[in-house]
Amino acid sequence: MKNRLKVLRAERDWTQAQLADALNVSRQTINAIEKGKFDPSLPLAFKAARLFKMPIEEIFQEDTEEQ
Repeated sequence: MKNRLKVLRAERDWTQAQLADALNVSRQTINAIEKGKFDPSLPLAFKAARLFKMPIEEIFQEDTEEQ
């Protein structure tokens, strides 16, 4: 799954730790999601969408190369 978390975080000048605190997860979780090594749970994706005030689809996209 592709995502725009790193870009959205950078636009707000947030560290991974700050984003992790806002989403109530570890910094390592944010790092893994940003690098595409971990797909967020649906509740976490919804929480990120609410935090960034964006639809989930604008943050997370299906990686068609995985299929």
